[in-house]
Amino acid sequence: MSSAICVLKGDRGFKCEGVLHFKEEGDKVRVTGEIKGLPKGKHGFHIHEFGDNTEGCISAGSHFNPLNKNHGAPEDKERHVGDLGNIEANEEGTAKVNILDNLIKIKGPHSIVGRTAVVHKDEDDLGKGGHELSLTTGNSGERICCGVVGFCKGN
Repeated sequence: MSSAICVLKGDRGFKCEGVLHFKEEGDKVRVTGEIKGLPKGKHGFHIHEFGDNTEGCISAGSHFNPLNKNHGAPEDKERHVGDLGNIEANEEGTAKVNILDNLIKIKGPHSIVGRTAVVHKDEDDLGKGGHELSLTTGNSGERICCGVVGFCKGN
């Protein structure tokens, strides 16, 4: 069983931080963890194509989309591999993450290792908002927290 980890840090003056764990469960990957310091509410959560944070979260590129699809919800057939929907921060600014996804992988052609996990400022409309950015980014706004996904010790 393979696993990966991501340490998230705030960007653009946001002070969010957290740790995410990625673990294979059969042919799916479970993402768990906690992110603190977020504005209350829903935030788009995606895997972006590059593990480059040299200029903050913006240098991580676009959503990881090796199948060249439109943006969508995690349960949609038409979606980017990196589309993981929304996470929700409570009154204290903490989001508990527990997602089981069937497209992201830890190894192989859809591996997220070496790519960047990104939390966005706004809610992801899951490609259904009718905004000009709905089918590319879910109109989820600026990138406020990110980190590079890496293999865990022992993989």
